[in-house]
Amino acid sequence: MSFRSRTLGSGIFYIPGFPKGVKWLLISNVAVFVLGFFAGLLHLDRPLSILALVPIQVVRNLFVWQLATYLFLHGGFGHILWNMLALWMFGADIESVWGTRRLYSSIFFCGIGAGICVVLLNFLLPWGNPLTPTIGSSGAIFGILLAYAMLYPDRTILFSFLIPIKVKYFVLIIGAIAFMSSFQVNTGVSEFAHLGGLLFGYIFMKAPRVHFDPAAEVRGQYREWQLRRAKKKFQVYLRKQGSGRDPKVH
Repeated sequence: MSFRSRTLGSGIFYIPGFPKGVKWLLISNVAVFVLGFFAGLLHLDRPLSILALVPIQVVRNLFVWQLATYLFLHGGFGHILWNMLALWMFGADIESVWGTRRLYSSIFFCGIGAGICVVLLNFLLPWGNPLTPTIGSSGAIFGILLAYAMLYPDRTILFSFLIPIKVKYFVLIIGAIAFMSSFQVNTGVSEFAHLGGLLFGYIFMKAPRVHFDPAAEVRGQYREWQLRRAKKKFQVYLRKQGSGRDPKVH
């Protein structure tokens, strides 16, 4: 898949850069994939299996971390290649507009939201299977695609590097395909995650400045602790200074 912007000149293909946020997402995903690849060759990949999203484990064993960790696991070279290519091509432009923090917020908001949809739908629908593991960042990527289509609806992409199509129509098509495919079983693709990513991508775009930052509370408490500590030190300093003064001096 490639794309170009008509705003940058006719016939000129637009190649995004590598902003900090996208770069580190690419590095972390590739690093986990390489680690898992060689761990599999050595038959040491069992610890990584608890990172995949298995609905029954999330519900019964409370393995809630799987709602986030499954995003960094990929099943093969083609799987990670296309996901990382889409992340780079669409995420780089979004980061240039939103900044790194908001890009990360959207990635984890959509990815975890897609994971919640996977868990719920696999339990609620008759053809769902709560024992089936789900891996890959496709849910988060679909959320990014939805956001990109809302930001740049008329930008032209080359679907499969051949067919020119506007982003808004491309997202409608892949959304319709994901919806229809979700009624099939044993396809090897988690369409529930794709649909969940689109849904939470829309929520993210429509909600008033959603910021999904799991570490925000920790940072806030740390800053409060630093403030209390500085205040305490200042009070001790004032007492020491005051103890050496003549009480008659005002």
